[in-house]
Amino acid sequence: MRKYLEATSLIALAVLAWITWQALYGPVPLPDRVPTHFDAAGNPNGWGPPSTLWLLPVIAAGIYLLITILAQFPKAFNYPVRVTDENRARLETLTLQMIAWLKVELVCLFAGIQWSIIDSMRHGEGKLSPAFVPVFLVVIFGTAGWHIAATFREARKRA
Repeated sequence: MRKYLEATSLIALAVLAWITWQALYGPVPLPDRVPTHFDAAGNPNGWGPPSTLWLLPVIAAGIYLLITILAQFPKAFNYPVRVTDENRARLETLTLQMIAWLKVELVCLFAGIQWSIIDSMRHGEGKLSPAFVPVFLVVIFGTAGWHIAATFREARKRA
């Protein structure tokens, strides 16, 4: 499952880079200024040149790499339960699975934000859906919560 999630997050990262490349160098030019920040209602409140669109893929790639490197050291993780020799392997598996899911979700969040920015600029709206980020936050925290609960269940089962 983790290999599938890893491939999915790499594909989402590539899609994010492709979306950005197409927006900046594709046949349909963007306006001279694009929104770079949005308020809670989805209205732009910061503007910049189109080249600032590269910021999202760079940040997404940085987060992806950082999380990938950190996932190489599961023995150093701070688990919310007591780790024993009997439950260590299962706890590490659950935590690495959570990390793989979170990578996919975060990269998809960045790709979705980028797509929304570019799409809204192309259609003259310049606005994001106010539900976009809260929905992704529920998904991300839901994933973390589910895996943390599974960690507690696993620790109780092995005790």
